Amino acid sequence: MAYKFYNANPLKRYTPDCVIRSISCATHKSWDEVYDELSDLAQYYGTMFDQKDFVIWYLDSNYERVPFLPLKVGDVAKEYPNNIILCTMRGHICCIKPPGIIYDTFDPSNRIAEEAWVVE
Repeated sequence: MAYKFYNANPLKRYTPDCVIRSISCATHKSWDEVYDELSDLAQYYGTMFDQKDFVIWYLDSNYERVPFLPLKVGDVAKEYPNNIILCTMRGHICCIKPPGIIYDTFDPSNRIAEEAWVVE
């Protein structure tokens, strides 16, 4: 398991954009594309795209949820080294890509994962 710095924000700002950033990383879409897609969906449903319920709905609608007991994010990366995973934790989400590398603006390896979805 390893960590790699990743900030897809086109202006390289450090903003609370982990939902956009992680989905961008997992899907190979630009930050702007993901922002627009989530923004349009959230507007349609009358919510904000960083709300936990919206994020979980979006991920469940698009990807297969990984059944597992709560693990540390680093352990999720070790258990699924060959998949692209979106992994939520309290107040945050990150992307894990082969071979088990966690992409984020900080290393969340020791945080407890709440849920995870297989993108590929």
